[in-house]
Amino acid sequence: MPELFAADLRLERRRANGVMVNVRYDAAPGATRLPLLLLHGFPQTHAMWHRVAERLRRRFVLVLPDLRGYGDSEKPDGPADHSAYSKRTMALDALELMRGLGFESFFVCGHDRGARVAHRLALDHPHAVRRLMLLDISPTLTMYERTTMEFARLYYHWFFLIQPAPLPERLIGAAPELYLRTKVGGLSSGGAAPFDSQALGEYERCFTAPAIHAMCEDYRAAATIDLEHDRADADKRIQCPTRVLWGERGVVHRLFTPLQDWREKCAGEVTGRPTPTGHYIPEEAPALLADEIEAFFGG
Repeated sequence: MPELFAADLRLERRRANGVMVNVRYDAAPGATRLPLLLLHGFPQTHAMWHRVAERLRRRFVLVLPDLRGYGDSEKPDGPADHSAYSKRTMALDALELMRGLGFESFFVCGHDRGARVAHRLALDHPHAVRRLMLLDISPTLTMYERTTMEFARLYYHWFFLIQPAPLPERLIGAAPELYLRTKVGGLSSGGAAPFDSQALGEYERCFTAPAIHAMCEDYRAAATIDLEHDRADADKRIQCPTRVLWGERGVVHRLFTPLQDWREKCAGEVTGRPTPTGHYIPEEAPALLADEIEAFFGG
């Protein structure tokens, strides 16, 4: 992706938690810059950060992985309990990746599925996460427990993707480009217009049969083993300062109360606000997001 990222951002596959993780990172010395882990969402790859990366690397050492099952990262089949794609497992991927790069503690910003991984990362490894930013989500357990007909209609993919294999995989695989473009266009505030054509091309390149299966497994885990973990940790709270942003033209804003949800259920020190976007804040309002990241994480 030479057109999306600077050539001196290193791209390689590194082993973490038993899988090969595709990661783009800043290998330049970071003595005066703090590490920032950016975690993408569905159905994208680390390419979604392309509009903020160059600005942010002035103040942070960036690490941009593809989550397991996404992009060019490994896509294990996993056992029947979907634990290979639990957020606990994916969070451990991120932790071991950062440790392998020499970072024992770091900042984290996650969007969509990446934000759910970031939530679990902060719960399971509180000493590793200095500050946490979550983009356009309320807690998974909260969203399932408050499911309504309107939510099921607008976020139908939460209930479609969790159906037993291979039904959703085969249906999506019949027209993968149509599904992907319909999904991202349907949740942004401007259809496909906010997306760079080369970024869309990258998402489409990576939207293969193994990836589609892995993404379904990600959602199956969210509806099963992730809920078990969340219920078991009902008394635990995120310990680090947390910032929550969500699109005021999106489903989360329409049907949930993100700031209140995080304060009541999951975290202690939480601030946040809506943004004038739909779901894809990094691509719909990159300058606004970069401002928020710089202000919250410092650097």
